[in-house]
Amino acid sequence: MALFLDIFGYVSVVLRGLTLLAQSFTIGGLAFQLLLLRPLQDRLSADAIVVAKRGQRFLRRSAFVWFVVVLASLAVNVAALTGTLDLSLGEAAGADFARSGIAVAVCALGIALLARTGTWITWRAVALVGLALSALAMQLNLTHAASRLDLRWPLLAADFLHMLGAGVWIGGLPYFLMALNGCKTDDDLRLIGPRYSLMSMVSVAAIVLGGTIMAVAYLGSFAAIYGTAYGVMVSAKVAMLLMLLVLGAGNYFAVERLRRRDPTAPLLRMKRFVEVELGIGLTVLLTAGSLTSLPPGIDLSQDRLSWPEVVERAAPQWPRLTSPSVDELTISQLQARIDAADAQRVTAPPAYVPGEGVILPRSAADIAWSEYNHHWAGIFVVLIGLLALIERFSWGRWARHWPLLFLLMAAFLFLRADEMAWPLGPIGFFASLRDPEVAQHRLFVVLIILFGLFEWRVRLRGKAAGRAALVFPLTVAAGGALLMTHSHAIANIKDQLLIEMSHTPLALCGIIAGWARWLELRMDGRISRAAAWVWPVAFVLVGLILLDYREA
Repeated sequence: MALFLDIFGYVSVVLRGLTLLAQSFTIGGLAFQLLLLRPLQDRLSADAIVVAKRGQRFLRRSAFVWFVVVLASLAVNVAALTGTLDLSLGEAAGADFARSGIAVAVCALGIALLARTGTWITWRAVALVGLALSALAMQLNLTHAASRLDLRWPLLAADFLHMLGAGVWIGGLPYFLMALNGCKTDDDLRLIGPRYSLMSMVSVAAIVLGGTIMAVAYLGSFAAIYGTAYGVMVSAKVAMLLMLLVLGAGNYFAVERLRRRDPTAPLLRMKRFVEVELGIGLTVLLTAGSLTSLPPGIDLSQDRLSWPEVVERAAPQWPRLTSPSVDELTISQLQARIDAADAQRVTAPPAYVPGEGVILPRSAADIAWSEYNHHWAGIFVVLIGLLALIERFSWGRWARHWPLLFLLMAAFLFLRADEMAWPLGPIGFFASLRDPEVAQHRLFVVLIILFGLFEWRVRLRGKAAGRAALVFPLTVAAGGALLMTHSHAIANIKDQLLIEMSHTPLALCGIIAGWARWLELRMDGRISRAAAWVWPVAFVLVGLILLDYREA
């Protein structure tokens, strides 16, 4: 139980993000089937019917995953409740969140059973819509809106609109992509494209309306945008929404050209933009899951960051290129004192237990150690971005081995990221994974090694690398998404927020870099050439942000 409680916070955030993913794919599938394919079925070809059946299978699987993830989230929360309070399992299961979770799971399972392959007769369609709307209504009991004493009903309605719009638009993207890839005739796409475009525009309006109402109510002031963690995460969601709107606008104009029977309508561009839209949309939903774990900014009137504090921390300074020794760190000195006090015993108790949640005071040496790590990582990333840019020139072919720098950076981070974990510290490799922050660092190292090796292989083989080339952009984009859920345990809440404010632009630059590289590989012409310059510049920006990273 102690180990479970150590990682409960991070697991609950991940499960919440997965719940929103499965929920959105289920709602998007229902909307695509009932609002698009069913009304047009008499005018579509046999290819579209095949797409509809494929979409129904994906819908059923999404609904079943929704059922499983909601039950897993419910089990995790009930276990945490019984493990921390003197409550029986029956008492914990009777809590409001548990009853709501069970209701959502039942609705999701009902959708999975009803959405079987075959003709959707009217009663089945009505039942599916009813179950989906009921599940969304029950989900509202698990949001910030349900706990508000003021403006409760307007906030519940805004949250409902927000989730419904995200489900129809972002959740409908996989089905739209299936249609683009599965329909062979332009006539099918002329019917499907405009209808989905209209659905998306209505959904965007619902998202913006609901999101604006919630942002105004939960932030309360402009100062909360930069002064609270909630405001920073909301800003990140807005930034990603703008990326999605740019891609969506590009697809809108492509659909209009297709509708006018323009033979030059860019179908390939539309497919690739939908792929990127889907990837960024998934990150938005994961970020929304992380956002639900944060208290609204309006509730945090104390310990907010002021604008001068933000400006002072962001002011450029020369990076720290020398490091203190491990013996100078707080945890090492504390362990030495424990060892001295317990010299007569065979073994002294450890000063640090992975995942125990005890926050130690941070000395100047601790801060210097962390800043040194970030600054040297920044040097590696800047060099990677610059070499990738140099490779674009005819005289820069020698720079194509830049992915090997990832392996050096991974080795550096493996050694330095967690000073008390193996190989520098006394905590064993597997024991250290009890700490969620250490586990995330190790995962980032694995990701760095993967895309370093795969991208080097791509650089050596060129176009012959095939699908292996896609590992790099997907890994970079996944790293950006994971960074949105990354957390630190620092005693001073302002220090924690200042670090969050540096990690959020890192994540956004990683998302831009990953999907720009994806477009370079998956497209041709001007967009591919432009994307080939965008992602190295994004890498340089990541490196510069790391070089300016400070904790004091």
